[in-house]
Amino acid sequence: MSWIRRLACASVCTVALMGIAAAPATAKTPAKISQIGLMIQDMSNPFFSAMSKGAKEAAAAIGAKLNTQDAQLDLAAQNTQIDAFIQQGVDLIVISAVDEAGIEPAIQRAKDAGIIVIAVDTPAHGADAVIMTNAVQAGEKSCDYLFQQMGGKGEVLLVDGTVIQTIIDRINGCKKVAKNYPGIKIVGQQASKNDRASGLAVTTDMLTAHPDVTGIFGMNDPSALGAVLAVEQAGKAKQIKVTGVDGSPEAVAELKREGSPFIGTATQNPAEMVRQAVKIAQGIAAGQPPKEKTILIPSVLVTRETVTNYAGW
Repeated sequence: MSWIRRLACASVCTVALMGIAAAPATAKTPAKISQIGLMIQDMSNPFFSAMSKGAKEAAAAIGAKLNTQDAQLDLAAQNTQIDAFIQQGVDLIVISAVDEAGIEPAIQRAKDAGIIVIAVDTPAHGADAVIMTNAVQAGEKSCDYLFQQMGGKGEVLLVDGTVIQTIIDRINGCKKVAKNYPGIKIVGQQASKNDRASGLAVTTDMLTAHPDVTGIFGMNDPSALGAVLAVEQAGKAKQIKVTGVDGSPEAVAELKREGSPFIGTATQNPAEMVRQAVKIAQGIAAGQPPKEKTILIPSVLVTRETVTNYAGW
């Protein structure tokens, strides 16, 4: 073998060996949850504020430190936040993912570092478990009540949201129950940004195109309350009924407001999601992973008639 070929072989072998040496070994799962990183989609949404509050309570209960990060609906931000949590050496990441598929490589990096990852509110590929509302059920309950209150007939608008599984499920739940009402016709569907301002904007557009609508389903409470504003600005508060999903404090106040077209909301429990996430993570740390990786929390309908009995967030 010529010296050139020997040198080439040596170079390749050296690089290969360096590559093997550089490959990170998967770290062990922590034996105790001492540091928790909470990743939420958008703190401006009251749902995630309630989730943050629940996380503080859950961390305090087990004597763990908590670091909460707001992604502001930005996948790149969540990638950066996970890398920061890896550097900080957290034991548990609880994440409400902006993009359930797009966040998978970052979640894998966290798991390779020995961090337990639990998804809440919506699935996240690669997570050890997911705790979420039964979103199909929430859509079904909210829309079934809406269609009943419409007398089982009329035109309906759907105020959709960002493309994450929990929102897709709520819309699908609504459409599923609509099949039980031959007199109901869904005439419009547009996506908001999950907030009140965009809910107002898209509803205003749809009402212009469909002036005879008598029902609106908002896939979360902020978008539904934006729809309420659009209805009132159009002078149609007596013509149109609106329902949502969340059971938020703002929705509760709206249900109590006399003359509001908002008539019902199917609940979520953001604080309970995080409490269960921490409990499951403790089990994983103790060598007892959950039997089921997806845990669904039932949704309950809250209306004007039942709102005084609702404990809220």
